[in-house]
Amino acid sequence: MNNQKIIELFAESALSKNVKWNTLITKQYCRFAGKKCVKIRKSEPIISIGTCTVAYGKEKANIIICPHRLIENNQIFLDCIHLLSLHEPGNELHIVPEIAIPGGSVDYLLASVKNGKIKDFAGIELQTLDTTGSVWGYRQSFLESKGLKQPDYDKTASFGMNWKMTAKTILVQMHHKITTFENLNKHLVLVLQDCLMSYMEKEFSFEHISKIPKIGDPFHFHSYQLLANKNKYHLSLFARASTDANGISRCLGLKTEASIDLEVILKALESKISEKTLLRL
Repeated sequence: MNNQKIIELFAESALSKNVKWNTLITKQYCRFAGKKCVKIRKSEPIISIGTCTVAYGKEKANIIICPHRLIENNQIFLDCIHLLSLHEPGNELHIVPEIAIPGGSVDYLLASVKNGKIKDFAGIELQTLDTTGSVWGYRQSFLESKGLKQPDYDKTASFGMNWKMTAKTILVQMHHKITTFENLNKHLVLVLQDCLMSYMEKEFSFEHISKIPKIGDPFHFHSYQLLANKNKYHLSLFARASTDANGISRCLGLKTEASIDLEVILKALESKISEKTLLRL
């Protein structure tokens, strides 16, 4: 079994030479999340899996499989400040997790706060690739390569990437949630890795998505690359794009439903316009 499929474990690079792996495995701490790793084994709930990033495919691309990996240095939140149009110098910025809204819940809200009052906010959703099969054997093999003896495990098990289901599921979720943000005149941001964004662009209808993001659009894609820097990895904003609720519907091939309120207004206007209402200079 090739243990080189493990790229990052418990927020540490597999290439790092200064990691005390025995201590790390005992503590099971994730510095990205700021707490014990929440990815646990179903058969052994007291054990955290800890796998952040794996190498996959013929090209051995480094693919992030844990959303907490995206929180590195809070950069993804800093990259959304410009979407807080009502934010002013002196206001506090708050990162609030797991907020329930119509259509589901949002991973985080980035809020601008003044004297304890919310002045503006933007929703931020994180999405990484889901795996099929099991990464556990590769994790154990990796730890053995670091001199840590492990209990018996299945050395034949493998894993894959659930590209289609991951992409479709998150787009459907965004379709449910973006209407709420659009009606409130707020922004919703989907943070994902560049490889997942590329897959979406190839497999779904993305021709209408603006590659030059518009601040007026309620929905924004922020895709990140995972870059190597010596023996460590770091996230770097790669590309941004934007659209609206109708745009997300079109991504999924859904028919856009016109707002009933809008239709009523348009019909009323059309029945009233005449030569008398024409604006003349």
